[in-house]
Amino acid sequence: MKLHNLQPAAGSTHKEKRLGRGEASGKGGTSTKGNKGGQSRAGYQRKNAHEGGQMPIQRRIPKRGFKNNNRVAYKVFNLAQVQQITEKYGITEFSLENLYINGLVSRTDLVKVLGNGELTAKIAFKVNAVSAAAKTAIEAAGGTVEVLN
Repeated sequence: MKLHNLQPAAGSTHKEKRLGRGEASGKGGTSTKGNKGGQSRAGYQRKNAHEGGQMPIQRRIPKRGFKNNNRVAYKVFNLAQVQQITEKYGITEFSLENLYINGLVSRTDLVKVLGNGELTAKIAFKVNAVSAAAKTAIEAAGGTVEVLN
């Protein structure tokens, strides 16, 4: 095998259609685009949801509900989870930095602590929100709560 002998496999290449090169080619005149109309013009683009004149699906299906733009989404931790996390990672301060370092939250997450479960460890909390039940349980265990803004 030499460089001058190399060629593509049989049937793997095709001749390009030469459109608009005279009537004798069979592809002159309208260049296989049919007669008149938007699709025969330069720069034609079909709309994404066009279904050939049938009512598009996004218009057939009714609208439902709404999205609350003022919703604040918290990453929630119950006291039972907090107890497990402190035992597993050996942390005494439950803060956003410690949670991020240990891969439990992302940089932009807001953290809220809820009161489900029991807390036995004395832990200092620095979080974005705390429920009333969680706050009383934390203070009963000897911990402190600081709510960040």
